[in-house]
Amino acid sequence: MPPSPATAAPVDETAILAAVAAQRDEAVALLTELVAEPSLLGAEPGAQALMRREFERNGLDIHEFEVDEDRIRDHPGYSPSLISYAGRRNVVGIHTPVGPATGRSLILNGHIDVVPVGLASMWTRPPFEPWIAGDRLYGRGAADMKAGLVALTLAFRALRRLGVEPAAPVYLQSVVEEECTGNGALACLVEGYTADAAIIPEPGDGVMTGQVGVMWITLDVQGKPVHACTAHTGVAAIDYAQYLVGKLRELEEAWNAPEARHPHYCTHEHPINFNLGRIQGGEWTSSVPTHCRVDMRLGFYPGVKPAQVRAEVEALLEAAHQAHPHHDSVTWHITYQGFQAEGLVVDMQQPVIQELLRCHRDVTGSEAAQHASTATTDVRFFHLYGKIPSTCYGPKGSDIHGIDEWVSIASMQQVSAVLAVFMARWCGLNPARPL
Repeated sequence: MPPSPATAAPVDETAILAAVAAQRDEAVALLTELVAEPSLLGAEPGAQALMRREFERNGLDIHEFEVDEDRIRDHPGYSPSLISYAGRRNVVGIHTPVGPATGRSLILNGHIDVVPVGLASMWTRPPFEPWIAGDRLYGRGAADMKAGLVALTLAFRALRRLGVEPAAPVYLQSVVEEECTGNGALACLVEGYTADAAIIPEPGDGVMTGQVGVMWITLDVQGKPVHACTAHTGVAAIDYAQYLVGKLRELEEAWNAPEARHPHYCTHEHPINFNLGRIQGGEWTSSVPTHCRVDMRLGFYPGVKPAQVRAEVEALLEAAHQAHPHHDSVTWHITYQGFQAEGLVVDMQQPVIQELLRCHRDVTGSEAAQHASTATTDVRFFHLYGKIPSTCYGPKGSDIHGIDEWVSIASMQQVSAVLAVFMARWCGLNPARPL
């Protein structure tokens, strides 16, 4: 059993809320600075340097390290990487209490990487030039999830400014590559970071109760090329790829059928989504295309292993291939890079979840919403492999992965306040030197 929290905090919780509120301008300034760093896949170092600076300002010991793929490759949570990890580091801020720990330990984790902006001309303003309109701060990564990183950083700082510190180990983690593999968070787990609880302030509506599995697949199709004037005698790789995608759409529909649903998603509008994220094919407008590549993201239910999904998908595609009248003139091949992520369901009766719900209620005066996510998050590493009670609880925003992404500043502040109070209760508090 983990140790109990300290019996009494040396500071009133109203003072904690006031300290967080006093940091609003600082929080907005930091979020603006982070969003202005275009931390796309492979370009995270600038933003991670900012996170190191902020963790140091919190008085934390710093551990920076690259993902060592050789150490994680055989882990069940590993996903095949897309690019090298050279120069791309996780940043961990480590708080070790003076003397014996009297509270329960905690990991606060967030990812620094952001997804591509899409067609930049569709944005109201350049996506890495953040702007504010009312309560909203706009820019790529504002909601997903740099506001969460700001919230957890300044939650810890608010306590230190009050002259107190958690009475248990606390680890603030800023990790790379959540948006395509999760290997950054996995590397932290393999590195030995563990705790009595973990919270990720991913954007959302309240507390996450579960998440689907996610798999990335690549289909490569080779067709029979001929001159366009006799196109009917060839087999276009693009057309054949679309045929295979159509068969996958039938599987998506079958998994969304009421009788096929996981109980946790029985009332969800459309829990399973197969997204055709990218298609590349053809060589010449007047030639029947030789090659087509399709990249897809497949969702699947908690409790299903990635190996099961791969087997079912490959069997379906092979059956579709054999049933096609021109199967002798075309080939297909499937590969897996990126997410091979299991889903999960959160036990909402766990002490960490119940405490988080109480903190939200006490800080906001209302019950926290609860939602089952149709995406994946790094919570799976804590939950499935680290056996660490965990969930997501982050600020509200919109147009995530879309155009004109934004986050609510007030919501970011609210999450920071809840996290600060949660740390005080979960970890307990000891006197500490003020920053």
